[in-house]
Amino acid sequence: QVQLVESGGGLVQAGGSLRLSCAASGRTFSTYNMGWFRQAPGKERAFIGRIGWSGGGTYYADSVKGRFTIPSDNAKNTVYLHMNSLKPEDTAVYYCNDYPPRNDYWGQGTQVTVSS
Repeated sequence: QVQLVESGGGLVQAGGSLRLSCAASGRTFSTYNMGWFRQAPGKERAFIGRIGWSGGGTYYADSVKGRFTIPSDNAKNTVYLHMNSLKPEDTAVYYCNDYPPRNDYWGQGTQVTVSS
């Protein structure tokens, strides 16, 4: 059974940085495209970025381009979301999943709150 677990969220001031982690069990990352998504209060879950299998080929939504990056560590079976220059509008619950996402892979997510 595949399980994806997000961690690393917290409270940060605007302009600060956070690093989120997505650890997988039940399979290896390196052969799957992985995505990060977020859901802000009162809004639908939105795609923010993805990384191609074997660590190649990243793509980011315009809202985070230039501020967020998605590195991976295949040895640790973990994908990260490095977030810099955070803004209050980045406040959301952040999730990882396959890309395209699978409904049965959504986890609990990790809360990121950016104060102004």
